[in-house]
Amino acid sequence: MNTSKIVSSSHLASESSAELSELEYALIIAGNAFNRWMARCMSAAGVKDMTPVEVSLLHHVCHRERKKKLADICFVLNIEDTHVASYALKKLVKTGYVKSEKVGKEAFFSATESGVALCQKYREVREECLITLLADTGLSNQTLGETAKLLRTASGLYDTASRAATSR
Repeated sequence: MNTSKIVSSSHLASESSAELSELEYALIIAGNAFNRWMARCMSAAGVKDMTPVEVSLLHHVCHRERKKKLADICFVLNIEDTHVASYALKKLVKTGYVKSEKVGKEAFFSATESGVALCQKYREVREECLITLLADTGLSNQTLGETAKLLRTASGLYDTASRAATSR
């Protein structure tokens, strides 16, 4: 194996794809950095102690200004444990950023005016702190789009492998 690869678990690095171990390490550190960013950006937007899951849920509930069911939210965000999402949504309802409306047996979630305003403030902080840094990296929007496609493809591979591991 090429020892110049950057991996977090050399015992998992495969001769046939050390690059997969590189990707996994990159996913770990990028995921942790992104979670930290979401929490700190939200803090800079004025709300301290919001978890990355809560931030993600708030942004998704605000997305396209449509009411959304818990199952659909979890599906779109690839959240397996609906209890985690349900608990976070209850906290967002309690804080007044999200509202819940019962339609039959199903609860639908949507952003309140203060939730939309908070997402707008988050966007302002994001523009100031992140987008300006992005311009300095030389990464093109095309490269970012291709990377996003790669990550969605990798997500599908890991989902398929998860099903295979579960049925093993």
